[in-house]
Amino acid sequence: MLVLSRKKNQSLRFPNLGISIEILRVDGKTVRVGVDAPRDIRVLRGELPESEMAETGSLGQSPQAEKEAEAQATSQARHELRNRLNTASLALHLLQRQLDLGRVSDAEKTLARAVDSLADLDRLAAEPVSTRREIKADGTCRALIVEDNENERQLMVGFLELCGYQVDAVEDGVAAMEYLESHARPDIVLLDMNMPRMDGPKTVSAIRSNPEYEGIKLFAVSGAEQATLQLPMGHTGVDHWFSKPLKPAEFAHDLAEEVTRTCSTAG
Repeated sequence: MLVLSRKKNQSLRFPNLGISIEILRVDGKTVRVGVDAPRDIRVLRGELPESEMAETGSLGQSPQAEKEAEAQATSQARHELRNRLNTASLALHLLQRQLDLGRVSDAEKTLARAVDSLADLDRLAAEPVSTRREIKADGTCRALIVEDNENERQLMVGFLELCGYQVDAVEDGVAAMEYLESHARPDIVLLDMNMPRMDGPKTVSAIRSNPEYEGIKLFAVSGAEQATLQLPMGHTGVDHWFSKPLKPAEFAHDLAEEVTRTCSTAG
């Protein structure tokens, strides 16, 4: 892990992304952090046209098999980029909120996560590849995050807690089902789709098939393509699909809209 201490004019640069992070000013408990990035970085928006993907395929494969393999590689690359960008985006947004609230110690930890996430994204970019509304909850809305990436899981916890939710988090579908059996029932569950042991679609199916969990709102938060998973929407599947990379302010607003009928929230 790369740790950035709070020293004025200290900076980190990610040349493959064209991004730099700089400590602009340190004044008591106030730290001003600057993030400089090009306005139009296609990879940061998850836009990877197939022309930019490396050609795949091997001797002996049919043209159709090569095409399917290439499509799968493209989908996997997009998914990985979206996940890593989502983590970096959440970290930077959470960092700003913590600094605004004067929570410098928490912000330093978040900054370290942001730096790690951007470093991962910077390395990935170097590899050749084929009106804001805050959630105001009254503390009664319980959320469960199901995400196998520990870094992203902790950032999501911090973000939703700042939005007013009571939040717990687990690492995969198996842990989610164990949690539901032994804890007070959450109002909403936010699930990644690609997870070990029990993935998102199987977890959704397990929850929906149990009458004890009727009424829980399920939200997919994933870099996977919705169409490829064939997961239904509505009471038999997920109530809403949030695609990574998330735009934190929009995500907060849209989530608030989705949960107003389940939790006591005010916008």
